[in-house]
Amino acid sequence: MTANDKVNILMVDDQPAKLLSYELILAKLGENLIQATSAKEALSILLKTEVAVVLMDVSMPDVDGFELADMIRQHPRFQKTAIIFISGVHLTDSDKIQGYRSGAVDYISVPVVPEVLLSKVGIFAELHRKTRMLETLNSELELRVAERTEELRKSQEQFRLRAELIELASDAIAVRDKEGLVQFWNAGAEALYGWRRQEMLGHDMHGMLQTVFPVPREEVEAALRERGSWQGHLTQKTQSGEEIVVACRKTLNEEGNAVLEVSRDITAQLRAEEALREAEKLAAMGRVAGIIAHEINNPLAAITNIFYLLRNHPSLDPDARRFAEQAEQELDRVSHITRQTLSFYRESKQPTSVHLPDLIDSVLALQESALQASHIVMRRKYAASSRVWGFPVELRQVFMNLVINASQSMSEGGTLGIRIREVTDWTRNEPRVAISIVDTGVGIKPEDARQLFEPFFSTKSAKGTGLGLWISKGIVQKYEGRISFRSYRQADRCITCFRVLLPVEKNLNASARIGDGARRQVTKESQSVSA
Repeated sequence: MTANDKVNILMVDDQPAKLLSYELILAKLGENLIQATSAKEALSILLKTEVAVVLMDVSMPDVDGFELADMIRQHPRFQKTAIIFISGVHLTDSDKIQGYRSGAVDYISVPVVPEVLLSKVGIFAELHRKTRMLETLNSELELRVAERTEELRKSQEQFRLRAELIELASDAIAVRDKEGLVQFWNAGAEALYGWRRQEMLGHDMHGMLQTVFPVPREEVEAALRERGSWQGHLTQKTQSGEEIVVACRKTLNEEGNAVLEVSRDITAQLRAEEALREAEKLAAMGRVAGIIAHEINNPLAAITNIFYLLRNHPSLDPDARRFAEQAEQELDRVSHITRQTLSFYRESKQPTSVHLPDLIDSVLALQESALQASHIVMRRKYAASSRVWGFPVELRQVFMNLVINASQSMSEGGTLGIRIREVTDWTRNEPRVAISIVDTGVGIKPEDARQLFEPFFSTKSAKGTGLGLWISKGIVQKYEGRISFRSYRQADRCITCFRVLLPVEKNLNASARIGDGARRQVTKESQSVSA
């Protein structure tokens, strides 16, 4: 209902003349005037029509005004409808009290004064209109509140879902203010950096992470203010002190008072890319070494033959013949090295029978000068019949890695022991060849033991790629073998032993499986990548 809508005024009297007079007086209100000549007719109208004011005579033949008022008030719709009694007889106080109890709000005595009637009915009509307007406004307000509440509920649900997604994201997501103080820190950030949410909130984010920017930090902040975003690689430190590289994207909010930072750890990716570049370099060096060894081998054979002829030439005196014999021996040594180098880069397409003592001796021959320079004493103990079925290049790569690692751990000298023997693998109840490589170097720390065979983990800081032992383990597992280690410390002495178990040559099932695997992946070059 609006302020311009008309309300209904019901006039009840058994005398039509009185009704007409009331209508003439109340016409000035401009409302809808409805007449009823009996209580029954009045009740019928009330049930069908919303009425603002009921103007009724107290004395009527069938049902008097008091009884009609009682009936009206018993209906829930009309409990607050204004009822004005008109009485042509003098009413006692007890009559008036009865009328008020019946629901009357006012009395008008006959003769009716038009201004009084007009004023009283007008007030109650306007009160009804205002009440209905308030009810309408309340209904609209409740509807708006309900709609807004539903919108807020949906927004909160969306916010909750987004918050859960952010919390479940594997990337590190953080929000900081303009001063750099952390306002939000998700589970991904906890997992990456190690600091719990409560430890970071309210603290300087980049101060805690010891962030190193690729450009001055002022340039990063300027880019955020100008463009609203910045992305690049940052070097940071975790709670444990580990240095990591993250790909970071920063976004400034619309108000300009907070920055969203999403970071992803790319340390392993960068190491893999660097290892791939190093592997490509090593592969190229290996091919060049093979080509050089091949080119040297031909003139070397000719020189060896010349020295053989020269050694037996009658014109040589005893001293010259002795010098010729020494030169021939050194040439034989050079020839042996070139043959070993060529064998490293000539891989067969099918597995062959490999005599492990000869294969390991060829590895040691290439490392002989490095071992002597480090004052490392060699001790060997081989079982003569130790043969396996496989690819010589792959096996050389495994033992080259192990020998290089052992020698590098003994920079101040020590003992390198290698033992080959046949054992029984009780986990499979099968015969195996066990190759043990023992050194007296610095040993392996207990905290490094669990990660030793993981890719990109190195105990040599910047010197190693962290791929040597990981690659060696993969090769050994392809042969259905095992590689393990133990490191013992006693006072100032340390002994480390790496043990490789391989199937013996007569294990035909394992040999066949190696052959199948080899047909799918043939190693063309060998790279001795230290751990």
